[in-house]
Amino acid sequence: MLDVLERFKKKYAYLEEFGLKFHGLQEINSEKRTTVISISKPLIFDSRLIPDKFEGLRIKRTIHGKLPKEFKVRKPDNDGNMLDYVWAPERFELFIDRNMNEIREKLEQPEMTREDILDALCFGDFEAHKMKCERLIMLGKIPAYVKPENY
Repeated sequence: MLDVLERFKKKYAYLEEFGLKFHGLQEINSEKRTTVISISKPLIFDSRLIPDKFEGLRIKRTIHGKLPKEFKVRKPDNDGNMLDYVWAPERFELFIDRNMNEIREKLEQPEMTREDILDALCFGDFEAHKMKCERLIMLGKIPAYVKPENY
C-alpha cells in the first residue's frame, strides 16, 4: 500500500503549492481494516482536483487552517446536541459571495463562476452536498442552518 501512497503523492505533489498536505495512510475502521489516504487542505482549495479514490483507496480529506467567520459555530448545548453544522451549504454561499475575487486569485483561476467556486470549495459538488445536507436535516442528524443575528 505504501507504493500506492507514493504514486498518489507524486501525482498530486504540484498541489502542495496550493496548501495540500499529505498525512499518509490511516486505518479508519479496525474491524473492517479499512485504510485510506489521509490529506488536508485549506478551505480555499479546488477539491475537484483530488479524486475520491486512488487505486482503490479512499481519500480522507480534512480542512486545515483557521476558518472565516461564516464557518463559526456555537458550542453544543448541555445535552451535547449540535446547534450548528459547520459545513452547511449556506455558509459556503455566504463566504464565496463575500470573497469571490480573493478566491479566484488564490486558485489562480480568474474566470471561475460562482458555481465553479461553490463546487471547488464544497467537496467537489455543491449541489450533491446541499442535497445530502437536506436529507440529513430531515433525518435529524444535523441541525438546519440559522443565519447568525450579527451577520
